[in-house]
Amino acid sequence: MTKVLYATFEVLPGHEARMRDLMAQLTRDVRAEAGNLRFVAYTRADNPRAYHVDEIYADDAAFQAHIASEHGRIFNTTIRDMVVGGGSKVVFLDAS
Repeated sequence: MTKVLYATFEVLPGHEARMRDLMAQLTRDVRAEAGNLRFVAYTRADNPRAYHVDEIYADDAAFQAHIASEHGRIFNTTIRDMVVGGGSKVVFLDAS
């Protein structure tokens, strides 16, 4: 069964350009993961510092591999001082 989620976070002022670069690299890395089916990062039209990231993985094992990835660990460590609250909020979704 696919694993579907979205993540949101808001970039602190002054870190916008660095976050764009980090997100572009993360997007390339995640899309190259064997079990990734979708990874699309958006910024809100009314607040370009607010990110919304849609993610779909083939199954829980693919998601767990994503969580354990080196590039994910580096991204999450790097953004701690760049985003409100030190990280993203993740919401898991179920099909209805």
